[in-house]
Formats: sequence, structure tokens, C-alpha cells
Amino acid sequence: MVSMILSLFLILMFGGLVHGGPMIEPHPNITDQELFWGADQYDFAVVLRASGMECFWHFAHRGETFYLNYMVQWVTGVGHDRHLSVYVNAPSGLLVSNVDDAQGQINFEAKETGFYQMCFSNFHNRFGTMQVFLSFGVYYDSFQDPAKQQEEEKKRKEEVRKDLNNTLNIIEESSHKVESHVFHIFRFYTFGRMRKSADYYLLRSNSQYISWWSTALSLLIVTSGYLQLLFLKRLFVSGTGSEEEKPRC
Repeated sequence: MVSMILSLFLILMFGGLVHGGPMIEPHPNITDQELFWGADQYDFAVVLRASGMECFWHFAHRGETFYLNYMVQWVTGVGHDRHLSVYVNAPSGLLVSNVDDAQGQINFEAKETGFYQMCFSNFHNRFGTMQVFLSFGVYYDSFQDPAKQQEEEKKRKEEVRKDLNNTLNIIEESSHKVESHVFHIFRFYTFGRMRKSADYYLLRSNSQYISWWSTALSLLIVTSGYLQLLFLKRLFVSGTGSEEEKPRC
């Protein structure tokens, strides 16, 4: 009897642990449309080592706009080059766009739904590092999945037929337009901030360059003057000897 009770207790305990364990798949009832849908933006700086490459991934839906802005802020090393090679690949692996310059903008309409890859290659500088400021993201004209969009379009048409002067629809459309314009203004502001920071690093590097060269040229002038004076002084030095051997005027 005791053994039967113990066996039932073990079966219930292990059976409860098996059925009450942690979930293997996160959010099984939520699709990727609900997880990732929406407008977003990321901006940060990254340092690329000599001949190095960094890659980032960002999610975008088909038919929406993907953008990438970048600018090289500073470069260090011997024989440095400010050019940066940028590649954007689709989720299927196809090359979407590429730029090879110190700054650039990439905008395109996403043809596939998935994670787009952005790679930044510093192969131009084999002995120097560079800092790059990045700003990328996606923005949407609407923030819902296609099924909900179709339903809302049907409802909107019915409401427009019933009442053409619907104030709520006008306010909603105006708010979406204002939100879209504000988002684009923030993008241009970020690009201006990148340009300002790049100019600051360029001015600081030029100031250091001028200071070092001014110091080197000053030392060169002082050294050459001292050598000229020493050479002229040696011309007037006569050797010791008899009076007949000494030069006479």
C-alpha cells in the first residue's frame, strides 16, 4: 500500500513538471507582424578597426520604406582614407544597395519581409581605425497588418458614403500626416547632427596637424640658424703657428 502511494506521488510530481515546464517558443499566439510592426529608428556610433567589417540586422516588412544614413566622423592611422564601403543585403541574400564614400544615404522600398543585413567594411584603411555614425530604421504609412488595413478601408468607405464631413476621420488623417512629417524632420536632424560631429573631429585633427608641423618647422629654423652661425664662425678661426704662416691683410 505504501509503495503504491509513493509511486502515484512520483507519477503526479514528474507528470506535473513535464506539462508545467517552461515554454520552448516565445509568444506562440503572436505572429511576427504583431511583434515587429511599427516605425522605429536607431542612431549610434561604431568604431571599425583596420581592415575590419561590422554587420547589423534590422527587420522590415514588404512594401515599407527602409533607410540608412551614415557618416565617417574621424580616421586615425598612417595613410588613412575616409572612404567606407557599405552593403545592404535582403533577407534572401541578394544585394539591395551599396555605397563607397565617406558619407551616404540609402533608401529603398522593401521587397521582402524579414531581417535586412547592413555591412560596413573598412578595407580601404589597412593600418588605421575609423569611427562611423549610423542612423537606420523603417517607417510606415500605416501601422497595421494588411488584413486590418482592408477592413478599415471598407469601414472607411462606408462611413464616407454615410457622412462625407466626418470630423474624426479628418483629424485622424491629419494626425498621421503630422506624425509622418515629424518623423522625417527627426531623420534630417539626426543627419545634421552627424555632419556637425564629423566637422568637429575634422577641425580638431587639423588643429593637431598644424600644431605639430608648426613645432617641427620652428625647430628646423632654429637648428638651421645655429648651424649657419657655427659654419660662419669656423671660417674666421685661424690655426696656431709662426707669424709667417699666419694670414696677413
